[in-house]
Formats: sequence, structure tokens, C-alpha cells
Amino acid sequence: MVSLLREMVLIQSGSHNKPGVDQVAGFISQTLAPLGLELTRHPCPAHGDILLAETPAAGDRDNILLVGHMDTVFPKGTDFNWFKQDEENCYGPGVVDMKGGLVIGIFALKLLSQRGLLADIPLRFIFNPDEEIGSPVSRGLISREAKRAALALVLECGGTKGEVVTGRKGKFGFKLEVKGQAGHAAYAEAAKPSAILELARQIIVLEGLNNRMPGLTVNVGQIEGGIGPNTIAPNAKALVDVRFSTPKELDFFHSSLKEATETGLIPGTSVQTEPTSQRPAMDQSQGNLKLYQVLAQVAALLGQELDHEFRQGVSDANLIAAQRTPVVDGLGPLGGKDHSDQEFIVTKSLAPRAALFTLSLLECSRLCQTGVFTSPLRRAAL
Repeated sequence: MVSLLREMVLIQSGSHNKPGVDQVAGFISQTLAPLGLELTRHPCPAHGDILLAETPAAGDRDNILLVGHMDTVFPKGTDFNWFKQDEENCYGPGVVDMKGGLVIGIFALKLLSQRGLLADIPLRFIFNPDEEIGSPVSRGLISREAKRAALALVLECGGTKGEVVTGRKGKFGFKLEVKGQAGHAAYAEAAKPSAILELARQIIVLEGLNNRMPGLTVNVGQIEGGIGPNTIAPNAKALVDVRFSTPKELDFFHSSLKEATETGLIPGTSVQTEPTSQRPAMDQSQGNLKLYQVLAQVAALLGQELDHEFRQGVSDANLIAAQRTPVVDGLGPLGGKDHSDQEFIVTKSLAPRAALFTLSLLECSRLCQTGVFTSPLRRAAL
């Protein structure tokens, strides 16, 4: 498992590095080729290709959907381009987010194939190239497959104590752009039409929304604008990240944003907003909790304790949950410090999580075939 992990981590596959992501897809295809799966590459001109693996038993509905992403946050040419291992951990770009999860998924399929069990499990596995930037090209396929899946499992990393994920916050990202009027700084008056000044006012309003509702967080993470210090700024913009737990919190934010961008503007300035990414909140639904209980029972058979959590960040599980398909995330290995050059994985967590995932696939397959879990398409037909 570590050998496979090392090979994948050493392939630089930042979200915008199409050749690198495609190389990961090719490597995974080569690894899965002996298992009797149908492998399909969905070409994506501007991003890495999507890889879909499916068993002969996969049909139009009541499948098990597996999802894992091949991209990382580290751009091509990053200095964080190495893999190393000590007595406890492995380190490298994407080692826990989420190439370690891909390794667990691949080894589960390999083991099931060796035992002659894989072909009869109705399973589709989406390896997507763009999760770290909001899954713009893969979200359509993920949503379509979620509709005909009885349940879904996502291989993002586990919690600090091995918890799996039954709920997540939603995300709304947008660009806020301000237009002003250029002029000479020497003749500027107090009410000058500066885009930077108006942007500063908007930032104070937006950041002031933090803690106004329990699950709402707002972060103005990047700004730029202006021409030079001796010119009144004719333009300025900011990139903003919003997280929320309920639709009510998102509605509150949108109404607050509308008020801020339409009233009290500095004369001579205007404000426009443009969405850049969005994922709905993933509720801790009854279906998710029911699926978690199945996984917890499997863990008990292995002598493992398995708790669950509501996680602050988003993933492709949010897209699956929006289709009313039971989904549990966080089935990957343990680790931490993802999105940094100190990213690591706890090496000894690989084998137990692979065992849990393998037996969970068997049990979930049995429950799908006996009708305990059914796809949204089947529920609609009934």
C-alpha cells in the first residue's frame, strides 16, 4: 500500500495541472486493469480526465457509488514534490488529501477481486480530477450517478480519532468587484469615488457577519485593486468564502450581501458579485446515520470503534447528499496538515481502514440487493 501511495504522490497533480492529473488517471487505470472492471475515461479539455470504473453487476439503479479525487491543491512546479516515510508517518503532497484514500479504495477492489467477489457487487467508482476547485467538470457525473445509487461512500481522510463523516457544512464562494472613478490623488476629496475605499467598507460588513448565526462563517481571503498610490482607485476586487450549516443561514447571508451592495455606497462607486463555487450543506440525514450504523457494525466485527462527526469543510459528499442518497465520507486513512507542506498520513492506519472499507462494501452490497437501501430513482418509481 505504501509503495502504491508513493508512486501516486510523486506524480504532481494540482487541479490545474492537466498532464499530471491525467498521469494519475492512467496509473490508476493500469493498476485496476487486471480486475475485470469496465474502465472509461471521460475527456476534459481544460482539466484532467474523469476516470470511471464499474463492475459487471452495476446497473441503472441501486448501485454503490464510490468517489475519490485525484487532484491536489499543490500547483505544478511546487517545491513540495517529494515523498518520505519515518517510523510513524508518510509525508508528501496529497498523501492524505486524498491519495491515501484512493489507495484504500484500490486495495479493497483488489482484495475483493482476488476472492472472486468483486464482479457481483453493483459498484461504480468515480475518480474525479477537480474536487479541490469545486468539482466544476465532474459534479454533473457525480450527481447523475448519485441519483441511481442506493448509497455512496467517499474516501476523504478520517477524523483525528478515525471518525467518519455524516454531515458537512455547505460552501458559497464569490467574487466581489467594485468600480470607482480614477483621478489624481493630490485633488482627492473626503468623499472620493475610490473602489478600494468602498471595498474596505464592504469587507468590514462581510466580516461582521461572522457569529451572527451559529454555523455561518465568512472569510475575505484575497483582495487586489488600484493603479498606484497617486491615483484614486478605479477598481478593486475580493474573493470571499462563505460556509453554512443550513439553508436558513445561507439565506441570511444573501440578504445581508444584497443590502451591503445596494445601499450606502460611496458616491461614484458600484458593486457587483459573481459566484465562483457552491456546494449545498450535507445534513446528518436519517439515511446517512442509517448507513453509518452499518459501517459501525462492520467495524465492531473487526474490533474497531467507529464514531462519526459533522465536519466543517466540504467535499463531493455534499453533491451526493443533495440527491437524497445516503452517504458517509471520511473513510480514508488518518493524517493531517493537509493543504500544507507538512501534510502527513499515519502509516499504520492504512491496513485497518482498508479492512473496514472492504468488508463494508460486502455488507452494503448485501443490503442493496435485499432492498434495505434503494436509489432515489427507485424510490420515486415506488
